[in-house]
Amino acid sequence: MSSRLIPILVALFPVALSPAGAQARPVVVELFTSQGCSSCPPAEALLGELAGRADLLPLGFHVTYWDDLGWKDTASFQGATDRQATYAGRLGQGNFTPQLVIDGRRSVVGSRRAEAASAVAQAKAEIGSETDVAVSRRNGRLSVKVGSGKGSAQVILVGFDRSLRTPVARGENSGRTIAQANVVRSLRTIGTWSGEPLQLSEAIPAGQDVAVIVQQPDGRILGAARLTPGA
Repeated sequence: MSSRLIPILVALFPVALSPAGAQARPVVVELFTSQGCSSCPPAEALLGELAGRADLLPLGFHVTYWDDLGWKDTASFQGATDRQATYAGRLGQGNFTPQLVIDGRRSVVGSRRAEAASAVAQAKAEIGSETDVAVSRRNGRLSVKVGSGKGSAQVILVGFDRSLRTPVARGENSGRTIAQANVVRSLRTIGTWSGEPLQLSEAIPAGQDVAVIVQQPDGRILGAARLTPGA
């Protein structure tokens, strides 16, 4: 990373310097993107910069509606398109790329760093007493534990690849090689949480890494966790 870029990132995302563990849970940052979208590489770069932060859970969802416009995204899948469409209904917006959805409740253009930083800061300020989530491997499967709390929510299992580099041969990004981070490969609801402690055993999903999101029907996220490294 260029030394010139570091002061800019600190100014826009000062919480990056917060001690690990100071955050009750990571803020979920979802990028809806496509390899065929010429406006998306700057947003992909931003997601890559955020991917190493313990206080955030950045995820890249590659939508399908660009696939017939010159280049079929190698990571696109219908679940990503459906998730963005659900957000469009909740947030009163149409589908667009690049779109960042912050903690399920705020949407900004994915390449607008200052707006993204402000949305993350607001989401952090709103985190209160929610619920604990833990994910670990056990006997070749995943053990997912959700603690007690208030409300009702879906428990969503996400499988993702940490990094991907894709040479694009056609379409708006023809001739470019795009670097992507935390590329979602699978997404499924594995249970419903109703305030009581919940433990689930699940098959390991497609992807190099795993995360769990506990999300209410209105989009509010009550808990989130990533598979503990080495677990």
